[in-house]
Amino acid sequence: MSVRATARIVADADGGLPVLVSDGPLALRRTRATGPYTRVTVVGAMTAPLGGDRLAVEAEVRDGGRLTVDAAAATVALPGRDAGRARYDVRLTVGRGAELRWLPEQLVSAQGSDLHTRTTADLAAGARLVLREEQVLGRHGEQPGTLTSRLTVRRAGRLLLDQELSYGPGAPGGWDGGAVLGGHRAVGQLLLVDEAFGERPVEPRLIGDTAALTPLAGPAALVTAVAQDALRLRRVLDEALASFR
Repeated sequence: MSVRATARIVADADGGLPVLVSDGPLALRRTRATGPYTRVTVVGAMTAPLGGDRLAVEAEVRDGGRLTVDAAAATVALPGRDAGRARYDVRLTVGRGAELRWLPEQLVSAQGSDLHTRTTADLAAGARLVLREEQVLGRHGEQPGTLTSRLTVRRAGRLLLDQELSYGPGAPGGWDGGAVLGGHRAVGQLLLVDEAFGERPVEPRLIGDTAALTPLAGPAALVTAVAQDALRLRRVLDEALASFR
């Protein structure tokens, strides 16, 4: 039987969490944080997503709040008894003068799985967002499942970024070619939205051999990377994030 679950987080400017609702396999825990941030960790309470599951996480940071959301472990998309596609939706809202650091662990697309993920972020003017996404295509020694990932970000009601990527046997041809992954099995991106980029836009540049930094109108910056494995991918994205501090 497929699972339908929605977990919800609301963070206030005073560090409070007036809403922290777990659901199904999505268990939320307030964890110890450093600095000015409230921290919530997503803990998998059961195996998910499986075929046919419909999962969602909603996070809102109210005006002036600062929230970090991370995860205790990677998410593994697996085939299930239901042959249908699984969905995992993330809906983020960040108020004026607020900051959200959305830093989950990797999403692993296991052989035979079929998953569509959709992340939407609505930012007020003056909001700051740090968002990391990482996908690992197949566990060790196996082919990937089918994975479609879409990211849509709006700031002050205007579209900042809207992109969709597809990998695996159900994706359009060429996803593993030299123009896309070039044989790599880990892919990720780091998006930063910050008022400071309006006055000091970043310069486009390569980061090593398999990553690039691109300025976005917004003001924002996007790092995209591919790597042979999850460890190397994380290292590249961590180095990129550290360069903005």
